[in-house]
Order: sequence, then C-alpha cells, then structure tokens
Amino acid sequence: MGLGLALLVLLSAKADGLDKKASSALSHYIMGVFHEDLGQLDEAITEYKKALKVDNENLTIHLNLASSYIKKNETAKAIDELSQASRIDPEAIEPHALLALLYSSQGELELATREYESALQNASKLEPQNIDIYKNLGLVYLKQKKWKEAEDAYLWVVKLAPDDPQAYFYLASVYSETNKNDLAEIQLKRALELKPDYPEALNFLGYLYVDQNKNLDEAESLIRRALESEPENGAYIDSLGWFYFRKGDFEQAVKELEKASSLMEDPVIFDHLGDAYFQVKDIENARISWEKSLKLKPEQEKVKEKIEKLNK
Repeated sequence: MGLGLALLVLLSAKADGLDKKASSALSHYIMGVFHEDLGQLDEAITEYKKALKVDNENLTIHLNLASSYIKKNETAKAIDELSQASRIDPEAIEPHALLALLYSSQGELELATREYESALQNASKLEPQNIDIYKNLGLVYLKQKKWKEAEDAYLWVVKLAPDDPQAYFYLASVYSETNKNDLAEIQLKRALELKPDYPEALNFLGYLYVDQNKNLDEAESLIRRALESEPENGAYIDSLGWFYFRKGDFEQAVKELEKASSLMEDPVIFDHLGDAYFQVKDIENARISWEKSLKLKPEQEKVKEKIEKLNK
C-alpha cells in the first residue's frame, strides 16, 4: 500500500486533531514504510511491531508487516499477520488473496481454495455487477464440488451477461457433474449459438453425446471441429477415441487413446484406454492403464472393480 493511501487509512483525526495513540502508531508506521522501501526489512518489522503495540486492531499495519515477512520468506509469520488482518476486517479482500497465494506456494491447496473463495466473495460484495468475479468464484466452487453455489454463480453471470458463451459452458459443467445431462446439453448448445467455433464447447457436447452413446454421427462432427482448432489436445483426442470405442472400432480406439495418454496424464483417459485394451484382448495393458487411472484418482470405485475382476 502506498504511503499516501496508508496515511488516509491510518489517520483517525477528529476536529481537534490526532490523539496521542493514533499519532504514535502513525509515526512508527511511517518509519516502517520508509525502511521497507529501502529494503531494510528487519528495521521495518521492528517499526511495524511498535505500531501494533499501540494499535493492534489496525488492518493496514498487519498487512504491511505481513508484506515484510513475505519478502524475508518467513511464511508462517506472514500467515499469522494476514490471519489477524482478516479477523479485524472479515470483508477485506487483500488478506484472503495473499493467504491464498501463500498457501498455494506451500502446496496447501484446500486452504488456498478456501481463501480464494473468501476473497472473491468479498470482492463480489464490492462489485456485484462484475461478471469476472462471479466466473472465478464459480470455478472455485467447481473445484470444491459445491455444485449449488457454482450453479448460482453462473446463473448470475448469465443474467448479467446473457451473450457470454463461457458462462453457459461452465454452467454446463455444473450440470454434467450433477448428472443433469439434458440441462448440460441445452447450455452447450446456447454457448455454440453464441460462439460456433468454441473448441471447448464443441468437444464437451461431442463427448457428452458419446458418453451417453447417442447422436454419434453428430458427436464425431463436433469433436473433429474441435480438433481442427487444437489437433494435439489430449482431451479432444480422448473424445475421438471414445467415439471409436462406442462405434465398436476398438483397434482405432486404442490408437487414438494411446495418443491421448501420451499427451496428458488424466484418469479418464487411462480408464478409457484400459477399456479399449480389454476389448482387443490385451489384458496386461488393460490392467496397467486402469492402475494408472486409479493412481491419479484413487476414489474411482468402478475402476477398482475392473481391476478386481481381472485379478479373479
């Protein structure tokens, strides 16, 4: 935070001037900013701590102290200061955003996701018409598998921006994850009406058809249109391989799915590849593929059952 803005935040002057407490905190804070700007982090930390002894409920001072700790790679201390800042002002954005970055850097993805959610929720209160905030909040909800919250976020985006194809795409993702395939299909068609060359939506709708074993000719056309845009996209090649599987052309399915698995490590691709190997009687490679799928996503009960059947 710049010194000018910080001064406005810190000044709590009344008509008769600053009280001694505010003046003392401000003095130490100014010196902290001075030392931090010069790269004298130990001195800055000392001054910020002195300021907090006078005014421990000051959000700005906690944020600056956290900033100094971050610059010194003292992550645990920075997290403590940011946590205090978020307690002081639960609707502030910056403490949660910085906490998310710190947790993410430490591999604490669940904690990072929680803080991203809080930051975006607070941002949405300040800018309730900002569709980008709701799009990102919806993505966080998708990651957390909070389907109702994700649906509400994207329905709000659709209301604010009815011509935004991406909003319909992500709304389709919510419906697909909750086994509402008819609703997902409607949203994807709407996205493609708005943006006919939308490769992600083309592939998504094509795969949706293939996975339900319906409209296979149309599905092939959709998937190949997506591949025209991104011929080396592993997800799109997986969709094409799964199309061949549904058509009963298992040799071609193996070929496409092997290529997809070489381009990206994904549990769904390895599951599909295992199914294709099994159909061409390549039992050992089927086992290897299913085991790779399970390693990437251990909670897949259906894949576990396939392996158990092979073992029996």
